[in-house]
Order: sequence, then structure tokens, then C-alpha cells
Amino acid sequence: MDTIANMLTIIRNGCMAKKSEVIVQYSKINEKIIEILKKEGFIPGYEKEMKNNHPVIKVKLGYDEKRRPIINSLIRVSKPGRRVYVKHAAIQPVKRGLGVAILSTSKGVMTDKEAIKNNIGGELLCKIW
Repeated sequence: MDTIANMLTIIRNGCMAKKSEVIVQYSKINEKIIEILKKEGFIPGYEKEMKNNHPVIKVKLGYDEKRRPIINSLIRVSKPGRRVYVKHAAIQPVKRGLGVAILSTSKGVMTDKEAIKNNIGGELLCKIW
């Protein structure tokens, strides 16, 4: 089971349904991706909780003043059946810099801008704008 794709689908569906928060399965990589979403301003916050003796992450979803979701699109790029790796020179900006690509590198999970700055490539996990 692809926990990253599952998490992105839950967040995408929650935004379309105008929910204030969603609950996703906990994993270290899911938590790192959600930390990046918070740092980049796509979500206002999150909390790690226990639900039925299983750790989960409660993600608060952000909306603008007209009640439109801040997150317009979440796309899973690298999948279990087809991994996508990029070198630091081949990393393209998402929506001309308005979006964020998240990479799993040897130095940890980071954004495309951080990977370019550190001259490091990796597995392209997802794109968000």
C-alpha cells in the first residue's frame, strides 16, 4: 500500500469537500511531507495523535477569504511501480516557482529549492501547487 498516495488523496478530497481537518495514517515520511506543507504555507498546522492505539496525523486544511482551498493540486509523481529520480540539474520549478516539488534525498525529505541549493538529486515524490 502506498501511504504517500493515500495521504495525498485524503488531503485532496478533504479540500474539495471543504473540511477543516482530515486524519491521515502516520509514517515518518508522511510527517516530513506534512512538515514541508506547513513550512511552505499550504496548511496552517497539524497534530500527531493516537486513535484506536494507532498513531495518526490530524492535518488542518487552509482556505482563503473566499473559502477556496490553498492547495489547488497534489500530484504523486514517483509510484511504487514506477520510481522517478532526478539529478539536481534536472529539477524543474513547479508552476514557475509558485508550487513545490518534494524529493526524498540522501540528506532527507526536502523541497526542490532546497535540493537545488544543496546540489543534490533524489526521488521526486510529489508536486503541490
